[in-house]
Amino acid sequence: MGRWPDFVQMKEVGPRDGLQNEQQQIATADKIDWINRLSESGVQEIEYSSFVHPKLIPALSDAYEVGQRITRKPGVRYSALVPNMKGLELALEAGIDGASVFMSASETHNRKNINKSIAETYPVLQPVVTEAKKAGKHVTGYVSTVFDCPYEGRISPDEVLRVCEQLFAFGVDDISLGDTIGTAVPAQVDQLLGKVLSRFPSSQIIMHFHDTRGMAIANIMRSMEHGITRFDSSIGGLGGCPFAPGAAGNVATNDVLYLLSGLGIETGMDEHRLQEAAFYIQDKLGKTLPSKSLAYAASKS
Repeated sequence: MGRWPDFVQMKEVGPRDGLQNEQQQIATADKIDWINRLSESGVQEIEYSSFVHPKLIPALSDAYEVGQRITRKPGVRYSALVPNMKGLELALEAGIDGASVFMSASETHNRKNINKSIAETYPVLQPVVTEAKKAGKHVTGYVSTVFDCPYEGRISPDEVLRVCEQLFAFGVDDISLGDTIGTAVPAQVDQLLGKVLSRFPSSQIIMHFHDTRGMAIANIMRSMEHGITRFDSSIGGLGGCPFAPGAAGNVATNDVLYLLSGLGIETGMDEHRLQEAAFYIQDKLGKTLPSKSLAYAASKS
């Protein structure tokens, strides 16, 4: 294992992974304003919404309108979650730059989340990946519950690897490995990445940590020691998972940026603009977000 990379690429998933679990509905105009603010923060990619059925995630029912009305900053990839061909059609009309498909390494979680077995999910995702690539879009495959499942417990790295192999065979550009319930510790990161990186290059692997047990930052540091340089995060620590009871939000973008800055790792991101965007959505939600660095900034203002 090496030490620290020179540059880390952040993907902001707050507008999708963050808002999908919030009871408070954010007005479409406010959502668009917020995403435009995030675009000015220096982040390389924003996952701005999900094209799932509106009844499943009402908070993201305005995905099409948001996609059409946001101001697109050159150099920023605007991606969205797409569950099937219908979702992809709408997402392409709305002007996505990247499509994210999703499934779980856990059979039970996959059934709860997608209402299909793992085997039944592959034929749904394969044409989505194929058509998105034909349209010239970047495709990311999300694999959930890669460490622990709320229903099955510990998940074997071999099960995760099998899913990754199938998604890469379909043609995804990269895979995001998700600690969906936020229970992993660095030793589990060692075990999983030891297996995955023996088969695929680190440049094709993204890590996605939730912070339920406060281990996300430690797990990010361990991932970087394995050569991982791409991470998903959610501004302010916003969010959770509707199909993983008790899971906290994704690791806070603000806290990850503080870590990376302290280690001398470049990100291209502007801490002040990121804080402004975090305070903006915190105000709209009417609640304090869990980011420690955001709370510190608030105490000094």
